Amino acid sequence: MDAVTSAPKGTLSPEKPKLENKKLKAFKENAPFLIMIFPAVLVVFLFNYMPIYGVLIAFQDFMPGDKILSPDTIWVGFENFQRFFSDPQFWPLMKNTFLICIYGFIIGFPLPILVSLMLNSLKGKKTAKFLQTIFTAPHFISLVVLVGMLTLFFGRYGLVNNIVAHGGGERYSYFLETGAFRPLYILSSNWQDFGWSAVIYIAALSNVDPQQHEAAILDGATRFQRVIHVDLPAIMPMISVMLIMSIGGLMGVGYEKALLMQTDGNLAVSELISTYVYKRGLTGVPDQAYATAIGLFNSIINVVLLVIANTTSKKFSENSLW
Repeated sequence: MDAVTSAPKGTLSPEKPKLENKKLKAFKENAPFLIMIFPAVLVVFLFNYMPIYGVLIAFQDFMPGDKILSPDTIWVGFENFQRFFSDPQFWPLMKNTFLICIYGFIIGFPLPILVSLMLNSLKGKKTAKFLQTIFTAPHFISLVVLVGMLTLFFGRYGLVNNIVAHGGGERYSYFLETGAFRPLYILSSNWQDFGWSAVIYIAALSNVDPQQHEAAILDGATRFQRVIHVDLPAIMPMISVMLIMSIGGLMGVGYEKALLMQTDGNLAVSELISTYVYKRGLTGVPDQAYATAIGLFNSIINVVLLVIANTTSKKFSENSLW
């Protein structure tokens, strides 16, 4: 039987100094990159993590000017949440937010994938670059300008209504009718973002080995078959990750665009959780504790959706966030 030798007590094994030297060498090699990323980490910490303690307001009887933590703080538990659940606006807000998010997801998630596959399939690379620039440009239009463009095109005296009236038709108030708000909101949002979202898939497609396409061509595969059997599997891990992240932020629609498009005529469908939080927390007589409770409730929904999506993806595939 072989004798087992061990280092004397109180001394380090030969492997430990080597491991420490290896870590120190790796740290020195990555030091420039760590210095570059430090400002971004600092900004995220200051503006995303530091304010988290503010959610305590949701459990308090808080008034503007009060300290979040003090001996005079009045704790009310889940009273603000109960107020929201019993609020007549609760179900309309949930319905409006869910519908605008789910419709936007159904249209907006596959669109960048299709565009990236199409651009990657074009033989003319200059044409592909030109189209990619055209598709990406709307992302840099501010929401205020975008809503202004929608007004110029779809306002009562906008371009579309002028053409219809010139043809003998009746003008339609797109911003006053409840049936027009969701299509305008969703389609304009997807038009603005699909090109930018396609960039990440285009980057993933650039890593596809050309030899796989050459082998498929020799086997007689058509261009469409190569897209299905070569390109699509190559970006499937990225699609899985983006799907998880999209589902995790499904109910996280912002208030800015909806508020800009909101009118008395479409208020029944344009009042979302985010716009309601903005109005209750920052306008009129601010009720910041109530608004914070609603925002926290919405965030919890997103976290639950994220965990469900990640768990499901991990169960049925090898791709997950954690």
